[in-house]
Amino acid sequence: MRTGIHPKYFKTKITCVCGNVIETASTKSESFSVEICSACHPFFTGKVKLVDMAGRVEKFQKKSATAATAQAETKARLEAKAVAAAAKKAKRQAAPPPAEKSSEQNS
Repeated sequence: MRTGIHPKYFKTKITCVCGNVIETASTKSESFSVEICSACHPFFTGKVKLVDMAGRVEKFQKKSATAATAQAETKARLEAKAVAAAAKKAKRQAAPPPAEKSSEQNS
């Protein structure tokens, strides 16, 4: 093997957010952390788990909450219009019909 062309290997500790520590060799650095490992990944554990990448779950929940709020506001607005129309119709039915204008008043 030629000297000076091969990268240096470090004993590395990889730490996952779940607390799992893996010791291996790496050319990158002596220690670093990862978000998900084989101990907590759903594929390896068989458990269904939401893996949130860059807040996507919160973004979806926020979007669905906003849609539900907008839908409720639209429904309330339509109900208010229906109540107003019913009140207007009741008022028209209760009021006497307008008197017809005779031709004598116009002349």
